[in-house]
Amino acid sequence: MVIHIFTGVSFWLIEDASIRRPRAYVSQFGTTALHLRNPFIVAFWSFAFPGCGHLLQKRLLKGIAFICWETIVNTNAKVNLSIMYTMHGKFEEAIQTINIKWFLLYMAIYVFTIWDSYRGTVELNKQYLLANREDGLIRPLTLNLFDINLLDKRLPLIALLFSFLAPGMGHLYVQDVILGLFIIALIIVILYFSNALPAVHYTFTGDFSHAIEIIDMQWFMYLPSFYLFVIYHAYVSTIEYNKLFEKAQSKYLRVTYQNPNFASNLREFFDKQ
Repeated sequence: MVIHIFTGVSFWLIEDASIRRPRAYVSQFGTTALHLRNPFIVAFWSFAFPGCGHLLQKRLLKGIAFICWETIVNTNAKVNLSIMYTMHGKFEEAIQTINIKWFLLYMAIYVFTIWDSYRGTVELNKQYLLANREDGLIRPLTLNLFDINLLDKRLPLIALLFSFLAPGMGHLYVQDVILGLFIIALIIVILYFSNALPAVHYTFTGDFSHAIEIIDMQWFMYLPSFYLFVIYHAYVSTIEYNKLFEKAQSKYLRVTYQNPNFASNLREFFDKQ
């Protein structure tokens, strides 16, 4: 049992090194937590944008690597442009646009990201059930030279709103610093190369032909799926972090204040009734 003192206020923080399966890890750059996820939803986001499914699992290294891979290979293979022509019924243009050398490289890893995100979610759900049964203590506060992170109750709608207005801000709101900064950087790259913001400007001024002329559809088609994912992920993360805060608080109160014989006394009380 260790005593930590901050600003004259003492509190007890019990850290048990024997915990086999921790439910969460709180660092200065973010919170990684196990919780139940729908494998089909995770697989769907990998289908929509490879790497997003792994970000839902909080596997940042894999997720960021697959997103960078998707952006580079898809751009060189012209997959998005080919999809656009196909959706317009221009099948001949779609065939001529695609770069076969890059496309064959694209497909194998694309299928793998979907399969791996589904399989990983199933396994992580099992680990969560075991960790939840073990009910280990969660450290709710991390202090570091660079930042401070703590488990707290936050509003999911605020995270959703800021992600809608400026993708990445919702993640910074819930202290997912690394992911938030990566999202901001990627959104800037997509908006710049797609000319989306000038196209929006010309659309508002009624110059639709100029807006259509300047927009780069290969880059612009990255935007809808990734933009919606950012909003969804920020909203869900806030809800799950709130649940984690409640579990951490409940565990701390039970360990610190609850009579260790409470459960047996309660059982004896009901047995006598």
